[in-house]
Amino acid sequence: MNAPFEPRVLANSGVIADDLIVAPSRQRRRLQCYATLVAGDIVAIFAAFLAVGYLLTGLPGLREGAIHGQLILPIYLALALYNGAYSAAALQEPWKGIWRAFVAIMIGVVALVFIQFLIRPQTDLSRSAFNGGAIAAMVFTASMRLQLRAFIRWRCGMSILNELIIDDGGPQVHIRGAIRISAAAMGLRPNLNDPHALDRIGLVLRNIDRVIVSCPVGRRVEWARMLKGANIDGEVLDNEVARLGAQGARVVGKHGLLMVSAGPLGLRDRAIKRLFDVAFAGTAILILSPLLFVVSMAVKLQDGGPVFFRQRRMGRGNRFFTMYKFRSMTTGLCDLNGNVSASRDDRRVTRVGGFIRRTSIDELPQLFNVLLGDMSLVGPRPHATGSLAGDKLFWEVDLRYWQRHGLKPGLSGLAQVRGFRGATDHEEDLVNRLQADLEYLEGWTIMRDLQIVFLTLRVLVHDKAF
Repeated sequence: MNAPFEPRVLANSGVIADDLIVAPSRQRRRLQCYATLVAGDIVAIFAAFLAVGYLLTGLPGLREGAIHGQLILPIYLALALYNGAYSAAALQEPWKGIWRAFVAIMIGVVALVFIQFLIRPQTDLSRSAFNGGAIAAMVFTASMRLQLRAFIRWRCGMSILNELIIDDGGPQVHIRGAIRISAAAMGLRPNLNDPHALDRIGLVLRNIDRVIVSCPVGRRVEWARMLKGANIDGEVLDNEVARLGAQGARVVGKHGLLMVSAGPLGLRDRAIKRLFDVAFAGTAILILSPLLFVVSMAVKLQDGGPVFFRQRRMGRGNRFFTMYKFRSMTTGLCDLNGNVSASRDDRRVTRVGGFIRRTSIDELPQLFNVLLGDMSLVGPRPHATGSLAGDKLFWEVDLRYWQRHGLKPGLSGLAQVRGFRGATDHEEDLVNRLQADLEYLEGWTIMRDLQIVFLTLRVLVHDKAF
């Protein structure tokens, strides 16, 4: 919290002195960082094409590399400005900015190839130099941006934006890096009938990028009206939003509506996730087909029972689907409702079943669930309706449990790669998984899916599989 100080009021004028300003401006510093990123990207892209051209054909390649750089740079810069590669988010989260730069380079390459196809130049440029330069440009750009992190931190510090919390008697709110002041200590009142009071608040808000006001219900309207004329991103704290899990708000006629649910992924993201699922699952089934055949024969020869275990699980949209696994338990003792989790030395598990459970091979038939569209490679693991955490059903432990069904269930998920798997003997076992699942829903990216798939390969054999 900022140290309290006594504001000075100039005599007979009502003008508040400059010592009410609580933060220096960061706007110029952000602009300097944006300009530095632009210059760094230009240098990185030119250097990449020049380096690849020189490595392939020597000195003549430098001329061709310069031509490639000149052609792609205008397209890249236009796309990068449009997609947020130069934004506060890119300064705050470097990998987000790097990813957006990658997208701009890739789209720029495709656009340039299309343009060359249309105009059909008489002298074709080297494809290997162009493709190699594009790949090198992404590597050089990422490296350059990471090197510039020190400059950005020097100019802007750990926080890119000036965020201010005005405590006016409401609930306590804590945001990392935010400036915190007391409305009472600084004499701030959202009195719309007093221009001097509004001027005082306006001076406090100078150089602030975002303000949050925590006040009692009776003063929220006054603060909201005041903030609308303050030329700033303003928010008023309302814990009802958290209780309802609201994700947005809108006004229809005279009614205010809180959006409490929305599909986690848009059409483009769903298409990308589905293409990834089909391509990976189809390829995996082809490669693993000999293993699938051998395991099928072993399960059948063990006791003559069915090869697959089918169980009704809860999937996306809280709808049931049939999930497939290699049968690992004796036929007569299979638990179709999942009331009893498997335990170490479980007498229901067959000898073959013990091996395929320890190595996660029993889960491989779910690749067919992925192709059918009931499941995804990555997502919250589907649970049987009778699953217990301690002596309670999963949804009895935490009603947020149903929120995890906003996406298709997955073969693996964030909870699994963090080690939250196996039997749920205690309620906290379920809560840990649920927290990870909800975190996954809130921050989906295809890169995170790829990361989880890679990490899953490292934990296929684990000490909680029995």
